[in-house]
Amino acid sequence: MAPTLLVLAAGMGSRYGGLKQIDPIGPSGETVLDYAVFDAVRAGFGRVVFVIRKEFEEAFRATVTAKYLGRIEVGFVHQSVDNLPAGSRHPEGREKPWGTGHAVWCARGEISGPFAVINADDFYGASAFSELAVFLAKASGPTFAIVGYKLRNTLSENGAVSRGVCQEKGARLVSIVEETKIVPSDVGPGKRFTGDEVVSMNFWGFTPSVFGGLETGLKAFVASRGGDPKAEFYLPSAVSDLIQGGAATVDVLSSSDTWFGVTYREDRAHVAAAINSLVRSGVYPTRLFG
Repeated sequence: MAPTLLVLAAGMGSRYGGLKQIDPIGPSGETVLDYAVFDAVRAGFGRVVFVIRKEFEEAFRATVTAKYLGRIEVGFVHQSVDNLPAGSRHPEGREKPWGTGHAVWCARGEISGPFAVINADDFYGASAFSELAVFLAKASGPTFAIVGYKLRNTLSENGAVSRGVCQEKGARLVSIVEETKIVPSDVGPGKRFTGDEVVSMNFWGFTPSVFGGLETGLKAFVASRGGDPKAEFYLPSAVSDLIQGGAATVDVLSSSDTWFGVTYREDRAHVAAAINSLVRSGVYPTRLFG
């Protein structure tokens, strides 16, 4: 079964033209998301499912996904705060989404085979998709994967970033430790980081067995922290809990690709230049779709 790409895009609002997720950045007006879908298609993914807010589906179809028709099957999942496991109560007044772990759980009815999870606004690289596709072709049961990137390939010259540093044992993920306020000057001999640390950029490979574990974790989260209007059920924490409980194993697939993201407004020019360089070197065509 060809794997599915699950794109976490519920953070995209109604004023699409002003959001970084669909800011034209390629030579023919491509967005960062377009490159992810293109890489998924040529790596053998057969379907892409977007997690969005219900009220934005019509505009999302017209603005974002119309260009993918005929290239890959497209589906949608709605993330809403009242979509919770049976027996869980939606706290009165809660409006903030429940987080990335909840977003993935919301897709349980749309996915029946191996799948990858990405953020809508991150550039992950062609080889990373290919490597994860190979893993997913053989994956079964609660054996998952995360694509890790070298810390030095994920920093911004325009300000500090937070990164989840992967703690490994024999190429298996043990936990993810959140490190904050990282700047390029922190990296190097005798510095805070070597730069070779493997970090998570929320690029995962799962089988459908993850949904049961996420549901158990989500029910516990809502029961214990549902009253906190700012608390979120994050995917890395949820997976770490499954590992610690012996309910899953996660292989760490190290990518040599450079991750790109627009954390700061000033990052856009750097990302555009990097992508144009990849186009000139033949990694991508001048026009992805059309």
